[in-house]
Amino acid sequence: MKGFVDEMRAVAMKLHTKDQAREGEKESVDPPIAAWNPSVDGYLKFLVDSKVVFDTLESIVTTALHPSYGEFQKTGLERSEELSKDLEWFKEEGYSIPEPSKPGIVYSSYLQQLAENDPPAFICHFYNIYFAHSAGGRIIGRKVAEKILNKKQLEFYKWEGSLSQLLQSVRIKLNHVSSGWSREEKNHCLEETEKSFVYSEDIIRLILT
Repeated sequence: MKGFVDEMRAVAMKLHTKDQAREGEKESVDPPIAAWNPSVDGYLKFLVDSKVVFDTLESIVTTALHPSYGEFQKTGLERSEELSKDLEWFKEEGYSIPEPSKPGIVYSSYLQQLAENDPPAFICHFYNIYFAHSAGGRIIGRKVAEKILNKKQLEFYKWEGSLSQLLQSVRIKLNHVSSGWSREEKNHCLEETEKSFVYSEDIIRLILT
């Protein structure tokens, strides 16, 4: 039986480009990843702002302002600690770590606002951030590592155990939480998908700055 996650995925796929996913339908305005010319400085900005977002998500889930958020504690998809290790590695390599910039700060603030007032919209962002990172995010990580990090795999792109099993476990939880929503709440969640892409793409573009 199909659950609400299938609906979330279908909407997300419509917003992917072919470069991001085989089933993507959107025309890309950015150059394909293979043509990127990333810099370490830009990549560090991306990692720092990504950490701001993951810190926010994980703090929201831990404090569980809304009871449903508690379902998503300790899923194994958390990335905050891994990003801390990666930034420490860059520091040891002699790079200076930048302060968080506008894309990460703005997105973090928006997520906190949604978490308090709008659980279905917050869950939409939760789903898209974690699932996008496990798919297209890994492709970006690999391509950038090939170009500027001598193929080093960062902790950001490593998970304990089977990633597919971790994702499946979260899918089940998402279906369970959304099963208590009205159709209006489900539609509202789906409508938030585009915003989650816009915010995330602003952070990804930091790689090319």
